[in-house]
Amino acid sequence: MIYITMAFSNKLHCISMFMIISYLTLILFASGLDVSNTVAEAPTPGSGNHGGVLPLAPKHVVIHNIVENGEVLNVHCKSSEDDLGLIHIPWDKYWGFRFHVNIWKTTSFRCHFTWYGGGSHYFDIFTVERDDSPSGKTPVCRECTWEVGKESIDGKTPMCRVDGDGLTRYCFEWDDDSL
Repeated sequence: MIYITMAFSNKLHCISMFMIISYLTLILFASGLDVSNTVAEAPTPGSGNHGGVLPLAPKHVVIHNIVENGEVLNVHCKSSEDDLGLIHIPWDKYWGFRFHVNIWKTTSFRCHFTWYGGGSHYFDIFTVERDDSPSGKTPVCRECTWEVGKESIDGKTPMCRVDGDGLTRYCFEWDDDSL
């Protein structure tokens, strides 16, 4: 009888430990998202824009408002799991959010940009194919910094991802057509 009680007690102990360890593992490895409605600090050149090739690597998307008319940039970003809400970024200020790419490598964030005199535009601010693939058109970024709203020389590419050196830019057109 004593042996049965001890065996039952050890079994409950093991089950409890398994549940605690499982819960802690879930917390540690769950996809995290850090969003704040405050203006972010400007990234410093060479601050580690490359890297983060490991699975579930942390990402930091930073948006810099450089619209030509100096207006407030209104941004509303969403993924399939998260809606970051409407954010107002003052001219020449930064805002950002942090997340982890999911295990299936399907994470993407699409943003709607508006500003006075600038219209209404959409852009996929983060896609695995472009921003987290070693074989993509741009280098993998851990800190993906975007300058938004300034027309480039060709007049067609107002979205530019700035490399860690602060000089190299990868510019794109709006994604308005792919709603």
